[in-house]
Parts: sequence; structure tokens; C-alpha cells
Amino acid sequence: MVTGIASEPPPFARELLRWRTARRVSQLELASRAGTTQRYVSFIERGRSVPGREIVIRLAASLGLTLRERNSLLLAAGYAPAFAESPLDAVALRPVREALDSILEGHLPYPAVVAGPRGELVAANAAFEVLTEGAAAELLAPPVNVPRLALHPRGMGSRVVNLDAWGQHIVENLRARAVRSPDPLLDALVEELAHYVPAGEPGADYLGFAVPLRLRCAEGELRLLTTLTSFATAVDVTLAELHLEAFLPADPGTAEILRTRDARRAGTGGPLSAGGRCR
Repeated sequence: MVTGIASEPPPFARELLRWRTARRVSQLELASRAGTTQRYVSFIERGRSVPGREIVIRLAASLGLTLRERNSLLLAAGYAPAFAESPLDAVALRPVREALDSILEGHLPYPAVVAGPRGELVAANAAFEVLTEGAAAELLAPPVNVPRLALHPRGMGSRVVNLDAWGQHIVENLRARAVRSPDPLLDALVEELAHYVPAGEPGADYLGFAVPLRLRCAEGELRLLTTLTSFATAVDVTLAELHLEAFLPADPGTAEILRTRDARRAGTGGPLSAGGRCR
């Protein structure tokens, strides 16, 4: 009697199953999104069918993978990556760098930063100095990590009045990103940051629609709202992983303090960009 030995599914089959499980998507739903059949998805995951490059790209997009993750899935299937990963100083990204510099400068007198996927600072405008005020030198040494600077007790943490609510908001957003796109380095950062945030309950610090940052500075208390912007149509990995974080005043007093600081900075010939231009 001959007993068959089940072979292990190939790398792509295992990766597809892992991502589908992580996204909690059924074979039928994934097939519907990708324009194929449940039977075909099942065959792929069992290693009985070898998918073509086009279906791999469709499956990756249907799972909502990042461009970096889509490239990895293509490699697992034996295909070349579909999306370039250019250095930020590449000639092809010059229009992007110039646009980001213009946005940062145009957002003055309010702070704004450009950061990478794990919060690494890429560039900032001159108003960023209100966030770095009094921070320890080691937190400002490149590469600066913006979430760490925001929550560390020797960074902004000691000046944030509502560190419990605002800090928890940051940690939960990063944790959700780490769950959606597993990354051991991001996991480690989340674990570190969670230790800086005290326990607390939602309360009066909420505006009804957002959690403001209440930050003490030399002139008084600032109340700031944050917005995040990304390049939704990016087809370059580097560009797709950047995001712009802009701070807006939540009350007239905050706006006046920041306008006064900007005028004083302009009068003394202060630096255009505390974090440097996009490089």
C-alpha cells in the first residue's frame, strides 16, 4: 500500500492565506473583490494552482495591502515587484519634495511635519519648534521619531496637559496600523510608547468631534487639532509611506500665540524649517 505524503503549500499560498486570515476576509469575499471564483482562490491557497502576475496584483489590492506588502506578495509568487521604491532625494520625486516644502511653509504659523511609516521625521516647518521646546537633546538627534518625541517625558510628554487622552489616541492609532500591517519595529515602538501614557477616561478634554492636544508653552496653553494627509494615489513605495501631520488651533488664543511666535521668529531671522526641507 502506497501512502501519499501531503506537500506543504508554496510560499505564495501560505502568504495569501495569512493575509486573508489577518484581514478576516472569506475566500468568497476575496474572490468577489478580485474578480475571480472562490474555487480558484481555494486552489491557490492549497497550492493546486499557480496564479499569474495580474491575479496576484488584484488579490493584493483586494486585501488592502500597502505597496510594500504588495511587492512582497509578488516576490513570494516568483514575480518582480510592481512598485518602485525611490530614495526621497531621487530626481523623480523632486516635484513631491517641492510640493511638501510649499505645504509646510504655507501652513505657517502653525506646526506641520512630514513623517515616515514609523513616525520618523522627514521634514518640518519653523513652527515645529513649539513642539520641540525644552525636549532632551537625544530625542532631537536624527533620526527624530515624532510619536516618541510627542509622548516621552523628556520630550513633549511633560508639557501635555491631557497626556492620558491624547497619548492613548496616538498609541491606539499606531497599534491599529501595526495590526493591519504587521511590523516588529512598529510593535516595539507601540509597546514603548504605551508606558509613557497614564491611564485615563474620556472626559472634558474631548471637543465632541476630536481629541485636542493641550500643550503648555512659554506663552500659555495651546489647544491644537491634528490632521493626517497621505498620498492616496501614490505608486512609489517611499511616497506611499509618507504622511503629513498638520496642527490647527482649536481656539483663538492658540492662534494668536502661534501668530505672535511666527512674527517674532520672522523678525529675528529664524530658520525656515526646524526639521529641514524634504531631502
